[in-house]
Amino acid sequence: MANISKTNVARLLDKAKIEYSLIPYEVDESDLGAQHIADQLGENIRQVFKTLVLHGDRNGYFVCVVPGDDEVDLKKAAKVSGNKKAEMIPLKELLPVTGYIRGGCCPIGMKKTFPTFFDSSCNLHDYIYVSAGVRGLQLRINPQALVGYVRASLADLTIDK
Repeated sequence: MANISKTNVARLLDKAKIEYSLIPYEVDESDLGAQHIADQLGENIRQVFKTLVLHGDRNGYFVCVVPGDDEVDLKKAAKVSGNKKAEMIPLKELLPVTGYIRGGCCPIGMKKTFPTFFDSSCNLHDYIYVSAGVRGLQLRINPQALVGYVRASLADLTIDK
């Protein structure tokens, strides 16, 4: 798989002159989880971030990007996004709302620009991985560059372990 085709996400980053790498991995339709991706990449699960789309009771849709082995804390997410309550959107809404499918959702290049929040743990790493917009391709990128590009806020977003 030497010839990796550029995704829309990659084109947007090229245009913004932001450094990144596209890293392919084997897709397992029965396991779209971040642990599978981390294992394929030989990376720490804490550096493989998943992009989740939520809906708040006051402000509508927003995006949370959290480490692959964590779950988003809905109360924390609601609070940082200016909502009283928030919930994950139903899977059937993901494609019409974002333009992405499950396992290929990226904080860059959604159909609309939504308020975006990264778990502050992303800053503990020199680089993190997020989906490059399609299943089977991850984006390896500096977290500060990514957060800045999508104009995201940093917050504690995960359930305390």
